[in-house]
Amino acid sequence: MNILFAAIFAAEGGGIEAPNPILPEKNEIIWSVLSFGVLLVLMWKFAMPAVMKAMAARTAKIEGDLGAAAQTREQADKILVDYKAQLTDAKAQSDRIIDEARQQAETVRKDLIARAEADAQAVRAKASDDLNAQADRLKAELQSHVKNLSLELAEKVVGANMNRDTNSALVDRYIAELGAKQP
Repeated sequence: MNILFAAIFAAEGGGIEAPNPILPEKNEIIWSVLSFGVLLVLMWKFAMPAVMKAMAARTAKIEGDLGAAAQTREQADKILVDYKAQLTDAKAQSDRIIDEARQQAETVRKDLIARAEADAQAVRAKASDDLNAQADRLKAELQSHVKNLSLELAEKVVGANMNRDTNSALVDRYIAELGAKQP
């Protein structure tokens, strides 16, 4: 207001000099400095401890969170180590089970082969026995047939009926000699 009054007064030709529009008056400066000082002291005394307390609480919370995070990380690392150990154990166990299964399969395979060979040997032995029995039977039939043919031929050649038992013994001996000569 003083500025306005001074500007009007100067315009009317009064000899008063106009005040500086940038620089306030001295009493305003004094009251401003005193108000600032009182507010600064009050802030320093009451607001600053509350701010410091809040900052300390925030710092403590951050440190607590960091500690909890570190603890959680340690637990996670322990769990990871345990998991890796379990994974290694599981892999070792699966390898062992696979090896045991292979060994059992090999044992079963060898057992089956041995049984099959034994069965094949038994079949061969039975077939050989059957062949020998049939060969003996055929040989006996052949000898009997040859003996009968020889006797009939001898009777026809001689023209007379010879003693059948004597001739049969003679033919048997001759056949036995022929059988002994063959390889």
